[in-house]
Amino acid sequence: MERLELAGLGTEMRNPNTMDLDEMTPMEIVAVMNREDGYVVQAVREVLPQVAEIVAWATDSLRRGGRVIYIGAGTSGRLGVLDAVECPPTFGVTDQEVIGLMAGGQRAFVKAIEGAEDDEELGGRDLEQAGLTERDTVVGLTASGRTPYVIGALRRANREGCHTAAISCNRGAEVSGLAGIAVEVNTGPEVLSGSTRLKAGTAEKMILNMISTASMVGVGKVYQNLMIDVRQTNQKLVCRAQNIVMQAVGCTREEAAQALRETGGEAKTAVVKLLLDVDAESAQELLGRSGGKVRQALAAYRCGKEAQAFFAK
Repeated sequence: MERLELAGLGTEMRNPNTMDLDEMTPMEIVAVMNREDGYVVQAVREVLPQVAEIVAWATDSLRRGGRVIYIGAGTSGRLGVLDAVECPPTFGVTDQEVIGLMAGGQRAFVKAIEGAEDDEELGGRDLEQAGLTERDTVVGLTASGRTPYVIGALRRANREGCHTAAISCNRGAEVSGLAGIAVEVNTGPEVLSGSTRLKAGTAEKMILNMISTASMVGVGKVYQNLMIDVRQTNQKLVCRAQNIVMQAVGCTREEAAQALRETGGEAKTAVVKLLLDVDAESAQELLGRSGGKVRQALAAYRCGKEAQAFFAK
């Protein structure tokens, strides 16, 4: 049971800065937590090259019709699910392009399922049930770096030929040897010993933010720094879509709303339509030829116009 020996892990050690945590005032507690969280930013900065590699793999998977699959247990699993469920409304993707799996299933998100994370075979089975293919990128999430559920998932993903990555918060993590890309964020001892929902969880969330956001930029879901494919699933997002079109184009709200109606609510198509003064069908066709990327669509159209003007002379 060597895998379950936690005492030597950095995330399990006692933090010398919080030995008197139980005697601190509320202000002292929140101040020391804030100081400790500051170390997380530096720890994540040190692994940015590896995170960027994961982004490149995730982008490749999405372009090839594959998926980004986060898989973990406990806090790590919940963070993966949280990042995944935010992708459809933010980037206009389906709920099958970025998915989060956690030990114990959906019920475990709100209530722990005892023993689920210790089942190595369960990780592989969950991936199989999700329809794993070699086009997918599988990201294993485990603060300790030795969660059996995640180990089993990575082994199954490797057999399928997937891109595999592991994110952990300890040096020499067991999962690192099972992943094509290993990210070991040295967040150190927690304010509350062993409570990896704190600094370790913060580090994992920061990295997940990077993976999902940067890969979506890579597949054309962002124009400038705007959520150009945002879904209008509620009144707030209807307003946001209008604001995005207004910011990208410099038009009035009425013009933005009209363009969105003409393009079936697609902000990206509305922006291209207004910027190039073309109809909705032409805007959609331009985007299709440009891999869904607004800048490329605009450049291709303008380059074509310039070429026509040159040869017309």
